[in-house]
Amino acid sequence: MAPARARPAYIAGITSSGASTMKRLLATALLLSAFCHPLAHAQPAGDDAVAVAEIGTIVKAFQAAIVAKDRAALEAMFLPADNSWLTVASDAVKRKPGQPRVRPSSYRQFAEFVGNSKLPVEERFYNVRIHSNGSVGAVYFDFDFVEDGKVTNRGAESWHLVKTESGWKISSMVFSLG
Repeated sequence: MAPARARPAYIAGITSSGASTMKRLLATALLLSAFCHPLAHAQPAGDDAVAVAEIGTIVKAFQAAIVAKDRAALEAMFLPADNSWLTVASDAVKRKPGQPRVRPSSYRQFAEFVGNSKLPVEERFYNVRIHSNGSVGAVYFDFDFVEDGKVTNRGAESWHLVKTESGWKISSMVFSLG
C-alpha cells in the first residue's frame, strides 16, 4: 500500500470544515468576478425585425395551406433537399413495442397527408416565438392539430428556416406527439 501523500503546503493546515469554507469563498469569488467581466454584460444581437415579420408570414401561410389542403403550397415552403423532419413521442404516448421514440419523416409525406385528407384539418399555433438575424431563423410554438373538429395531437413544434435566393424556406421541423 502506498504511503499517504502529504497535503500541499497551501492546504496542509486546513481541516475538512475549513476546506469547505475555503471552497465556498472560492466559489463566491469566481461568481463575483464573472459579473465584473465585460462579456458577462454583453447583450445578445437583436432580431432582424424585417426577417421576423417575413417568417411570421410563412407561419401564417403554413396554417392557411393546411386548412386549404394545398399540398403544393406546403411543399413550396421547404427546402427541396437537405432538410429534416422528426416526430418525437412524449412519455405519455403509448408506442408499439420496438417503435422508436424519435421517428424521421418528411414534409412531402405531411403535405400528401394534408392534400389527400377527406376531413377538415387545421393546425392551431399558440405562444409563437420567432427569432432571426436575417439569414437564419427559428420558430417555436405550442400547437393543436385538429382533424374534423377534434384535437388529434397536441405538443410543441420547432422550425429552422434559411433565407434562400427565392425567400425563406423551412430547413428542419421537429414536433412532439402528445
